[in-house]
Amino acid sequence: MVMPRLPDKTTVSAAGPGADDGGTPVAVAGPAAVSTETRARPRRRRFSAREKVHILNELDTAAGESGASGRILRREGLYSSTITEWRRQREAGVLEALKPVRRGPKPKDINPLAADLLAAQRECARLSKRLQHAEAIIAVQKKLNHLLGSPETGDEPT
Repeated sequence: MVMPRLPDKTTVSAAGPGADDGGTPVAVAGPAAVSTETRARPRRRRFSAREKVHILNELDTAAGESGASGRILRREGLYSSTITEWRRQREAGVLEALKPVRRGPKPKDINPLAADLLAAQRECARLSKRLQHAEAIIAVQKKLNHLLGSPETGDEPT
């Protein structure tokens, strides 16, 4: 908000500068509008294993108090279903399962023979190309022999 600068000897009333002396009140710009736009892509929250265990312990100690667990869940922004899942993992003794899991498709195991297969496929493609080239040369030679009238078999006198 920007207000006009006043001389040092004047006072400003609640109506604004110039309202006491019969002048017109000066309009002052209001605060800039807050953007209501959300982020282009919201980010997923991730909790470390230490944070999960800390929240679970805090919920376990607050279990006797009325409404304490609800306050903790609201403060952390969690749902009870998330806590149920974390407890199930903790009771199973799987502390490693409390670590955040990378989302999306899992990387496939690389077959040790995949490199050999790729090399064999390349060799097969190369040899197929050479075979096509050789068959084309043989076909041209046959046509040339036929046009020149040369015998195709080895019937020539020696």
